Amino acid sequence: MNNLIKAIISFSLKNKALVFLGTVVIIAAGIRSFLLTPIEAFPDVINTRVVIITQWPGRSAEELEKFVTIPIETEMNVVPKKTSLRSISLFGLSVVTVFFDDDVDDFYARQVAYNQIENVNFPDGAVAEIQPPSGPTGEIYRYTLEGTGKTVRQLKEVQDWIIDKRLKAVPGIADVISFGGEVKTIEVTLNPNLLSSYNFGPQDVFDALETNNSNVGGDVIEEGSQTYLVRGLGLVATTKDIESIIIRNVNGTPIKIKDVASVAESFRPRMGKVGRGSDEDVVEGIVLLRKGENPSEV
Repeated sequence: MNNLIKAIISFSLKNKALVFLGTVVIIAAGIRSFLLTPIEAFPDVINTRVVIITQWPGRSAEELEKFVTIPIETEMNVVPKKTSLRSISLFGLSVVTVFFDDDVDDFYARQVAYNQIENVNFPDGAVAEIQPPSGPTGEIYRYTLEGTGKTVRQLKEVQDWIIDKRLKAVPGIADVISFGGEVKTIEVTLNPNLLSSYNFGPQDVFDALETNNSNVGGDVIEEGSQTYLVRGLGLVATTKDIESIIIRNVNGTPIKIKDVASVAESFRPRMGKVGRGSDEDVVEGIVLLRKGENPSEV
């Protein structure tokens, strides 16, 4: 052993340039490997899975189990290369997880699951979707929004319509989940006395709102060498647009929404809120990494 060590030392001293060059090559290779190696604090070692989330607002867990969860499980049982199923039914929410063999890739699993979901006869109001392909430890970034003079409703709009879209455009991002804030809505509050005076019912107002909140396609008008496109614009944008919608003509007088109801901005019922530090109501975003992506690059 001593002779071997002496030989190595002797060779290194006699060939300093070669040893130095070899050292540089090894260091460069190590740096390159470090930069290209995917880095995950908690590697995803679970089997390929597909999570099917169905929302049916206002329904009990028993109804979700009977009309949503069990039909989904029945269809998923025939999926090829499936190993097991897990499900949970909550108030207004059903979550079904389908596990596949190790050799099944995510895209195949999602495709076969999506095909089977199409066969499920969901009740009216139930909306099912497949969770983006992210691992259980795919939360790579959390943030909250702040803005001087901005309400949580305005910050929520910025999150949903600007930040969410830009983050999803980043390569390697599977999804962006938003929490907190107020989702803006337009609320029409009917006055029963005014409705009765015009012999109207709530359905009349509903039909008027539905009919007058849409654009209508038309045709073209040719005039000489010019062609003009004709279409009807009816999508509402403000509360005043809604107030001006005509419900019906009574004795030649148009009765509008504002004549029988009040229209104001409001927000959807909240199931909870997010707080940070001393601020009890903030808007938060969670960025999810797509499964198999390199966190150090994303």
